[in-house]
Amino acid sequence: MSDSATIQKQSIETSNAIVDRAGVNPFRDALVDAGLLIPTGVQGLFGRSGQFERVVDGLDALITRLGADQNAEVLRFPPAMSRTEFERSEYLKGFPQLAGTVHSFCGGEHEQQRVLQCLERGEDWTEHQKPTYVVLTPAACYPVYPVIAQRGHLPEEGRIVDAFSYCFRHEPSLDPTRMQLFRMREYIRLGTAEQIQAFRSEWIERGTRMIDMLELPNSIDLANDPFFGRGGKIVARSQREQNLKFELLIPIESEDRLTACLSFNYHMDHFGLLWGIKTQDGGVAHTGCVGFGLERLTLGLFRHHGFDIEKWPQKVRDALWGNA
Repeated sequence: MSDSATIQKQSIETSNAIVDRAGVNPFRDALVDAGLLIPTGVQGLFGRSGQFERVVDGLDALITRLGADQNAEVLRFPPAMSRTEFERSEYLKGFPQLAGTVHSFCGGEHEQQRVLQCLERGEDWTEHQKPTYVVLTPAACYPVYPVIAQRGHLPEEGRIVDAFSYCFRHEPSLDPTRMQLFRMREYIRLGTAEQIQAFRSEWIERGTRMIDMLELPNSIDLANDPFFGRGGKIVARSQREQNLKFELLIPIESEDRLTACLSFNYHMDHFGLLWGIKTQDGGVAHTGCVGFGLERLTLGLFRHHGFDIEKWPQKVRDALWGNA
């Protein structure tokens, strides 16, 4: 085993040991006992039951109804994107600790035998894995920007895109609200600064109304993204000072620990500059988005209304499924 592979294996084992020593998570254990979440042996990676998926589908339909007047273009992408576009996004500048790349075997028969021997000995077998041109999608909006940029200047009214994708973030945890693979529904606004700010204000109101319909306790608060390193602390502080990110928070894991379930983001001209997205008059486009964490919202519903969907308040059931 190479020195780098040994270090990598030790790092993974240390990370897992730290997670294991954290102890049990009562809410996660209750969800597993109820059959709503299915453990896979990897922290933060779960299967979902039919009942869990029924709630996710209901939330997705409710979000569609709330955004029916947005005239949004529906775009759907797989939970992976071009490595080239990912690198262009500068995600690695801010969040290298969360990124997930896709590697594949690129050797011949001799290298395959080495892999098999490593497997037999229980050693690291990834030495002959090399990065592909695919990375896991970190947020549903990321594949959208290069597509819109290729179309040329935005119309005068700008654009709104409806995106929905599984997303990956490498943060293994006992907390079920911090899944490594989760679904994100987004409405993405592209246009002028005024259009984006108006869009965000509107969706803060709509998002709050949606959560009130679901009879979940909630609050809106200023937030920042988890930028990496000492430099990231400066960026995060700037993000808060400019009021660029707000989150809708719901107590899920415990009453005194709030979880962000919706986010309302103003990116200014960051993505417009990176991809060359232009407004009708040739200016650099601004962008923003509202993101809905479907797993987190589902967990919030189970946390506050119980594990038996049939006993949920009728108002909540009507919001999710109507007369179905």
